[in-house]
Amino acid sequence: MRLRTSNVCLSGIAPVAVVVGLVFAASPRAFAQTPARAAAPARHVIVISLDGFPAYALADPTVPAPNLRSLARDGAMAAAMTPVNPTVTWPNHTTIVTGVGPDRHGVLYNGLPRRTGEGLPLKVDPYVEKTVLVQAPTVYDAAHAAGLTTAEVDWVAIERAPTITWSFAEWAGPEGRVEREMVAAGLVTEEELRTFTKAPITLRDEIWTRAAAHIIKTHKPNLLLFHLLTTDSVQHRYGARSLAGNAALALADAQVGRIVDACRVAGILPDTTFIIVSDHGFRSYTKTIRPNAVLAKAGVGDAAWVISEGGTAMVYATRSAEKGSPERAKTLDAVRQALAPVDGIARVLTPEEYASFGYPRPDANERMADLVLAARDGFAFNEAKEGDAVVDVPAGASPGSHGFLNTDADMGAIFIASGAGVKRGVALGVIRNLDVAPTIARLLGLELKDVSGQPLLQIFR
Repeated sequence: MRLRTSNVCLSGIAPVAVVVGLVFAASPRAFAQTPARAAAPARHVIVISLDGFPAYALADPTVPAPNLRSLARDGAMAAAMTPVNPTVTWPNHTTIVTGVGPDRHGVLYNGLPRRTGEGLPLKVDPYVEKTVLVQAPTVYDAAHAAGLTTAEVDWVAIERAPTITWSFAEWAGPEGRVEREMVAAGLVTEEELRTFTKAPITLRDEIWTRAAAHIIKTHKPNLLLFHLLTTDSVQHRYGARSLAGNAALALADAQVGRIVDACRVAGILPDTTFIIVSDHGFRSYTKTIRPNAVLAKAGVGDAAWVISEGGTAMVYATRSAEKGSPERAKTLDAVRQALAPVDGIARVLTPEEYASFGYPRPDANERMADLVLAARDGFAFNEAKEGDAVVDVPAGASPGSHGFLNTDADMGAIFIASGAGVKRGVALGVIRNLDVAPTIARLLGLELKDVSGQPLLQIFR
């Protein structure tokens, strides 16, 4: 969850930038160092991603977010930032750091889809090395190649990335370098690290915030990628625009304030640029669609499998022997006929339509599905294999989801840039998250080549 930069001089930009967002992996030829802005050890960029923070929530004055609004007043803010499809976490974080969409970086899920056998369901594997998972260069790769230091805290699609200098991973443990430093400093206990993966998301967010502050104060990285998750987890459980969801957004705002304070203590605040982003918005739903149950009843449950992404779902033919054959076409036709009439399914997208939605074609990337289902307002998908085609959510529940097509305004994400080198009071309107990585690169004195996005030059002083 591709960048072309302008030759406009940025001599007025302070040497350190802190960006909130994402970065992507790149080959050495995919980026170049700008000669006039050779790697400067003092340059800092901090990217903060608040998972699932909707643009409409930041525009709502009743949602407490004093730190974000202060940063926005002192810098630039978008009315909304359009995510890429699918509007889920890892694809959009990867776009934010690569400047290209899933059709090029290849991240389509929160992990890598793997076939488990002939006619069997696919599984999404999150434990995949970044060099395998991400098929495009990232801005942190470019920073590392230019001699800058890089760091990540709970970033995604970044497992064992060789171009990250300091890491406190999503599934942290007591053996990590940064973790050992924090234990020695009394910032976390051995027991907290041993039980970290089972801790509630609120505690993990707290420890991730301590880790980000520690890295800033101790190592002063040139680029830090920092990701918080309580915002996403709470809205999934309690719904969009809920009291609980808004409380989680307010908590995330407080964590942003702590990161700003850490930069102040570290003595780098005057030279820091903060870019705060989210990966997608949120919407609530009242009915759940079970496409795998539909296929089972239609007699094709052993020939196709559907992976849910919330507001969309990905359909795969599972018989490898049928690949490229008339039998495969017949299977997919039977799948379409079974699913098209189901209440709540708004569209069944075919590969001929993928380019307009930013998906790769399955004949160009084997990770991609054969069909994509899109839900109507009020519906979301799951992967249940049995039961009715559509069911109401349990009484008293009000869950939320994302993954809906990015043309849905509720999927709009946030973007704020503030600090060194950024003009005060810039209103950007609606932007694309494809433009974040080129903007980060520009702040770091780098150039990303062959990307889909462009740097947001209008925000620079």
